[in-house]
Formats: sequence, C-alpha cells, structure tokens
Amino acid sequence: MAMMLLESTVIVLLMLLLILLLIFLACKPWRFFFSSTSYTLKVGDLDRPLVSDEVESNDWARNCDVEGACYQNEGSLCLSRPVGLVHEQRLPSESPHLVQGGSLVLDVSEPTVDVSVGQTIFRKEHLAELQTHVRQEDQSPIVEPGLQNDKNFQEFVPKVIPDQRSCLSLEVISGPCCGLHCSIQSTSTSRLPLTLGRVSSDLLLNDSEVSGKHAMINWNMDKKKWELVDMGSLNGTLLNSRPINHPDSGSRHWSDPIELTNGDILTLGTTSSVHVQITSTAENEMPFGVGMTSDPMSMRRGGKKLAMEDVCYYQWPLPGIEQFGVFGICDGHGGIAAAKSASKMLPEKVANILSDSLTRERVLSQCDASEVLRVAFSQTEASMNNFYEGCTATVLLVWADSDENFFAQCANLGDSACVMNVDGKQIKMTEDHRVTSYSERLRISEIGEPLKDGDTRLCGLNLARMLGDKFLKQQDARFSSEPYISEAVHIHQASRTFALLASC
Repeated sequence: MAMMLLESTVIVLLMLLLILLLIFLACKPWRFFFSSTSYTLKVGDLDRPLVSDEVESNDWARNCDVEGACYQNEGSLCLSRPVGLVHEQRLPSESPHLVQGGSLVLDVSEPTVDVSVGQTIFRKEHLAELQTHVRQEDQSPIVEPGLQNDKNFQEFVPKVIPDQRSCLSLEVISGPCCGLHCSIQSTSTSRLPLTLGRVSSDLLLNDSEVSGKHAMINWNMDKKKWELVDMGSLNGTLLNSRPINHPDSGSRHWSDPIELTNGDILTLGTTSSVHVQITSTAENEMPFGVGMTSDPMSMRRGGKKLAMEDVCYYQWPLPGIEQFGVFGICDGHGGIAAAKSASKMLPEKVANILSDSLTRERVLSQCDASEVLRVAFSQTEASMNNFYEGCTATVLLVWADSDENFFAQCANLGDSACVMNVDGKQIKMTEDHRVTSYSERLRISEIGEPLKDGDTRLCGLNLARMLGDKFLKQQDARFSSEPYISEAVHIHQASRTFALLASC
C-alpha cells in the first residue's frame, strides 16, 4: 500500500512539473531580456502628426496612395511614407461617389476635384496647416506670390481638364408619373448607364405600358454625346415620334444607340413621355478646391484591417441648379449599406426641393436654407429601408448670391463633424449627438424618459440620432432623425475660407 501511494505521489509531481514547463514555454519570459524582432522605425516617426508639419514641401504628397500611407506589417512598422493631405487630379464634379478612406477639406475660393472621404481622426491644431496647404495646391488668386514659379509647386498643381461636362435632365411630362424628374452628370461613371423602366430603374415609371427595363441612356466618351438604347421593350420607344426599337419586337433585341439632343421627347410605350434637357458647363468655372486626407491606421485594430464604412460625396453645382452645391460625409455602423443609401439620396432630395424656383428665391432672399435641409433629411429617412444598419450624416449646403459671395449652412445627425475657418476664425457647424453629450441627454430628458447616471448607450449604440436603424427606432422612441442645423455663414468674395468635414 505504501509503495502504491509513493508511486501515485511521484506521478502527480511529474505531471505538475510538466504543466509548469508548458506554462513557462508558452509565456516565453526570456523575450523581456532578448529581442528577436527588429523594427524599422525612422527617427521622429513616433511624433509625426496626422498632417505633416512640412506643409511647405509637396514631394511627399505625390508618393502617397489614396489612403496616404502604408499599413503596419508583421515584424516591422513602416512609416516611411507620411500621412497627409492628398490632392487627386482635378476632375469635373460628380454625383455622390461611394468610395471610402479620407477626410474632406473644402476651400471655397478655389476650383474643384472629386474626392472620397472616410474614417479620420483630426486635431484642431492642424487646421491652420491645412489652410496653408490647401491654398498652395491649386491655381487661384489667393496663392502666395512667387509660388507659381516654384518647381515643386508646379509639379503638385493638378492640370485643369479643358473638356466640358454635360448634364442630362429628364422630366416626365405625360403619363401616370407626370412631374417626375432626375438628373445626372456625364462624369458620374458610378451611376451610368441610366435606366428607365417600371422595375428597379433610375427613372422609375409606374406605368403598365412601360417594360420593367425599358430603355437605357449612356454617355459616349468618344463622341461626347448622350445615347439612347431601347432594351427590347414590348411596347417600343419613340424618339420625337419616331420608333428606335428593334424591328423584331418579339425578339427582345436591343436597338442601336441613338444620339440625344437638347429638347428631345422620349415616349415609352404609349402613355409616358419624357422631356430631355442637356446642358454643358466648363470645368474651369467651378469655384472650389477640394482635398482629401486620411489616417490609414484608424482602419486597423490589433493589426487587423477593419471594413471601411464611411462614404463621402459632393455635387457642385447641383444638376440644373447652378448656384447651389452640397458636400457631405456619412459614417455607417452595422455595415456600409445605410451610408451608401444616404449619400445617394441626400443630394437628390436637396436638388428636388431646390428645383422649385420659389424655394430657391426664398433661400436667396432670406439667406437661410434651414427648411430645405430639414425636409431633405426627413425625406431621406422616410425613403431608407435600412432596418438593422444606420449612419451619421453631415451635409454642407453652399450657394452663391448675385454678387458672387457665398453662403454655407450645415445639417447633421450623429458625430461626423464640420468646421469652417473664415479669415482665421473657426466656426463649429455641427452638434455632437452621442448619448453622453449634454444636448442629447437634455433632449432625451424632455421626452420624459431620462437616461440614468452612467448610461452611455441606447440599445447598444453610443449615438442617439442617425439615419436608418429603423428596427431600433421602433423599439425605443428616444432615438431621433431630426438634424441639427447651423446658422448660415456669409462668405465674402475676398475672404480666405475653408471647410473641414471629418468622421472618426
């Protein structure tokens, strides 16, 4: 018996020793004394700000990719390419562009480019640096004398494309959907071709005489013309009362492309007629400069790249409304679908509201677009079908008066911010709608269901206002889609001004 007890004791001790050895090997305590991994890190990289202090040099900007820098790799930290302002080649204005990665800097005294905006962390002390850098990027009267002769400056200035951009506007003038209209720019490649039909079309016609996919309009880059194609419709398509569809109507063959001109009348089926308006605007007439910067490391957590859910867009001018334009950013949560939907709908809703001449005149005379922005947000929320995804939304509406001065007014939901700088004076254009913010806790208290001390979330979200998230709004009435709307800012023609829209 004693021998068996001794053997059992020895076995237990051996097992304990084995477990301790495994724990020792797993913890690798010797790593604190000897480093087996080398890191390539330049002196000063750890203190490098988000926007480089070397704003006088433009060489680094040409070497950055669209996200501004390289990512962290296993075993080394690559920071040889600094994070900073990236100015893409100047292009004509487009409709909402659903690309992620960056933060929007709008200089309202210079020409325009198309950019994409995404998740970014900004610090207030860099605003002055950004203003200096944005002014150095573009050819404009406010560039400091002598810079035009600087070699680096000349290489950095984007080339102006002399081409003209074309705007196509369609208005239904007869049929069940009379009064419906839509517009698109020739540069809006993400939205082309434009489809017309009864099902899942860009111009949706609720007419039994119209086929599901009836006709299509596209921009011919070679001919610089808009072209119409019948998509094998059952009841045919007429252009100025002449049929363009394939002769064999039973084959469902597409027709050959037919050029469109300003003033054409399209007839789809037998009842719906559409008026075509085509206008052109020279690119170098656009009065804005737009730049983009991003912090690529904000997309990573623990070395794992996160999905980007931020979307940026801008339109100047709005289709058919030469004096107005919008700039915006949406930050999605639970996915990117809600941000994409809002980025497409918001400028369309604003354009539809401002298409009424009386509304435009009221905005111009009162120097206030609060009601336009409020209705646009309300209509967007009503049109969105995102039950389990939502997004923040920040929209900056800019318009020009008859004296070529500008006005800017902002509306927002959530915590995507907009800051303006007018002649060195910083103006906050947005309100934070986090659950922890004082204004939101006060609003929720007034509803009659105040938050408890220490509550930082509603149904798991740290935001109390957003677009989408229909399911959560049905569960808790404290969620809201009512935007905060700033005062309109008057920007004199001679002032130096920029706006910064950012999400984090």
